[in-house]
Formats: sequence, C-alpha cells, structure tokens
Amino acid sequence: MTAIEPDDQEEKPLDPAMESVRRKMVRLQIVSGAIMFVSLMAVFGAVVYKTMHSEAKETAATVSAAGVPSDAPLAATISLPLGFKVQSTSFSAGQILFYGETAEGKSKALVFDLRTGRTVADVSVAGN
Repeated sequence: MTAIEPDDQEEKPLDPAMESVRRKMVRLQIVSGAIMFVSLMAVFGAVVYKTMHSEAKETAATVSAAGVPSDAPLAATISLPLGFKVQSTSFSAGQILFYGETAEGKSKALVFDLRTGRTVADVSVAGN
C-alpha cells in the first residue's frame, strides 16, 4: 500500500538562492497590488468627478446663450424713443442692436440686453 513518509509532509527550508527569489517575488506582488489599487481608485475618482460635473452641464444646457431657459419663451418689451425709425437690427450674445433715426433725423444705435431686460447703450452716431 501507499505509505506516506512523514519526511515528505514537512516543508524543508529553501536554500539561500531560492529564498532570495521568493522574497523578490513577494515584494513584486505587493508593489503590483499597490499599483493596481491606486489605479482603481483613480478610475473611481474620475467616474465620480465626471458624474458630478455632467449634472452641472445638464442644468447649464437648458439655458441658451441669451441666458433664457430653453423650455420657456422670453417676453420682453423695449421702449424706443418716440418717432424712432428702426433701419436695421442685429442680435449677438443676448443683446439686440436697434439702428435707426430719431424724430429729429439723427442716427442712433440702441442696445437692449435680454438678460437684464433693459437698454444698456444709447449711442448717437454723428455723420461726417
């Protein structure tokens, strides 16, 4: 029958060269595990950062360039001077430029800001 000798069951001490290799392997395993742990934490941190900032972008995306919510139309009224004849208009960055002539025949430019709801510039244009 098979008889297991007690000598085979006991671990024999490794020779110094093999013990050195074993220590290096354990050290390599610890360093590799630490690097993997730090990398995993960096990925989790990036995911959390991305989710926190994407919520801020979603709320910012519902506001147009003029600062008006995209789900609601803007209602504003501008009071132009009496007798002002609009010759042209222009829109940029939430501001409307009205260019025209006053009742006295002087050229004038009026800038209306949609965010604040008021006229922000009243420019008289002098001819040559």
